[in-house]
Parts: sequence; structure tokens; C-alpha cells
Amino acid sequence: MLEQFDKAFESRIRLQIMSVLAANESYDFSSLKELLEVTDGNLASHLKALEKEAYIAVNKSFVGRKPNTRYVATEDGIEAFKRHLKSLEKLIKQQK
Repeated sequence: MLEQFDKAFESRIRLQIMSVLAANESYDFSSLKELLEVTDGNLASHLKALEKEAYIAVNKSFVGRKPNTRYVATEDGIEAFKRHLKSLEKLIKQQK
């Protein structure tokens, strides 16, 4: 069962990011930073790790003259996240 755990989700912050993106169509960098109460650098490194796994996609645009970076969970990311959560649930049920 432990082989079903995804190393990409070992970090609490990455779990939180995927939870937010799974529940929302997209989320911007500033809102994620505020919600998760993390620094720019910390958030950026975790987002890059998820992007490297192709679990999230990045959409950059401008709102007026200000740059806006939004993140979206990919289909692969959602599936990997669901498998990871199911593995956690099985482990918890075994412990009862």
C-alpha cells in the first residue's frame, strides 16, 4: 500500500496546494500565498515541484498592467492526488 503514496505530496504545503486546486477551477499566486500563509519563495518552490510532475499548469496573463499568475490542477494531477488520498484512507482504516 505504501507504494501508492506519491512523493510529490509528502509536503504539507503541496497537499494544501492540490486540495485548493482540486476544489477550485484555478487560483492565483497571491491568493494561494495568503491562504496558505507561506513566503513567496516557499510557495514558488512547491509550485515548481508540482509543475515538474505535470500535476499543475501555469497560466500567466496581465490584469490591467499587473502580471497575474494562475494555477490549475491537471487531469493527471487530480488523478494522482485522488490515488494518494485513497492510500491515506486505507492506511487510516487499517490502524483502527
